[in-house]
Amino acid sequence: MKTKMYKIVFAVSLITASFLGSAKAHHSHSMFDLEQEITITGTVTSFMFRNPHCFLYVDVEDESGNLVNYWIEMAPIPRMIQNGVGIKTFQPGDTVIVNMYPLNDGRPGGNYINIVAADGNTYD
Repeated sequence: MKTKMYKIVFAVSLITASFLGSAKAHHSHSMFDLEQEITITGTVTSFMFRNPHCFLYVDVEDESGNLVNYWIEMAPIPRMIQNGVGIKTFQPGDTVIVNMYPLNDGRPGGNYINIVAADGNTYD
């Protein structure tokens, strides 16, 4: 009888844990200006292929000739893979063109719309 009870408790715990894992809160996109699109061209400094979001870091030369490092928030790994992006798609030194929704506060960064990679492929 006790063994059966333990199995039931274990099964209920697994089911509950699976629901809790999928019910995690996700941040909003309110930090991005979704009314405006900007395009930058620059050199990849880093590509973080990780969850909950991938990030691309790109050095862009401003009007004064100074390098400004932009961070671009991307989708989670499974969605990036569906879109054809892998861990080695963006390499340091690659030139990329990024279309994005900029940050509301004016910092150099945003949420990507699409990226044209060094090889000419476009990733949405």
